[in-house]
Amino acid sequence: MSKSSLSDTGATAVAPAWPTHQRLKRRSKRLKAWFPYLLVAPAVLYLMLITLYPGVYAVIQSFHQVKFGPWQPVGLANYMRLFQDHQFWGAIWNTLVIGSISLVLQCVLALAIAFYAYRDPWVKGWRIIFLVPMLFMPSAVAFIYKLSFLDARVFADLLMRIGLIDGNIAYQSSIWMSRGILILADVWQWTPFLFIIFVAALQGQDEEVEEAARLDGASWYAIFWNISLPMMKPVIAVALILRAIDITTMFTNVFIITKGGPAFGTETISYFIYRTGFKFFDFGYASSASVIMLVITIIIAQLVVKRAFVSARS
Repeated sequence: MSKSSLSDTGATAVAPAWPTHQRLKRRSKRLKAWFPYLLVAPAVLYLMLITLYPGVYAVIQSFHQVKFGPWQPVGLANYMRLFQDHQFWGAIWNTLVIGSISLVLQCVLALAIAFYAYRDPWVKGWRIIFLVPMLFMPSAVAFIYKLSFLDARVFADLLMRIGLIDGNIAYQSSIWMSRGILILADVWQWTPFLFIIFVAALQGQDEEVEEAARLDGASWYAIFWNISLPMMKPVIAVALILRAIDITTMFTNVFIITKGGPAFGTETISYFIYRTGFKFFDFGYASSASVIMLVITIIIAQLVVKRAFVSARS
């Protein structure tokens, strides 16, 4: 065999190696691009399983009369009945009142504590103490406040011992006192959640801007009010939305402390849904209330977040 034929044969044998290398390189690029999505895929599938499926199931159920027998299609009858239900609107009003007061108090307290924890060295060293209430189970906190104000009447007994009152306080006979217990329990437990977010937002800000304002003679309070706080608007909006969504689902405190009383004055939308579905077994009607509350929550969240981010950019 001649040398030319050997060289031709070798060239023919080696030639396919280059396209194979190119294909492997392309596959590695595709794998690198898709690898992050593959990592989060199990979590996304899990969340879709526990949120999307129950949500679709509730929407379908809301167009049926569902008790213990077969489902009966009723169209929009559950929604029409819901809009005429005074107890449903009362539950929305109670949720709005309790949630708004609780959210404002939590935001103000968390901002104040975050400011001092970020600036004051003594408070900064003890910031872990502020997180302790969030470590308790919500049911445990509810039982503590129930014992303190209702069953054991610890708070009323302390006031009687120091001579401020003559007898026990009938918290359950007053709507606003009962709401106050729910607000106090929620503020005590979940203010640390906002505190963590606000401290992280303060620590993530550019120190050069604050230092420049400090050199111009601005006080720490002026820096916080005019520089730090406007820069924190998107963070504050997201944090408040997260807490607002959680407050709309307030159930544990209401179930353990007040049971929705007195006279439905502390019945939140979550407790209304529970009472409708698991006491009167009207699951279709309860599902329609859940869908309405979901739509209201999404609309409010979108408006608040959009407005906060637009004002932060301007």
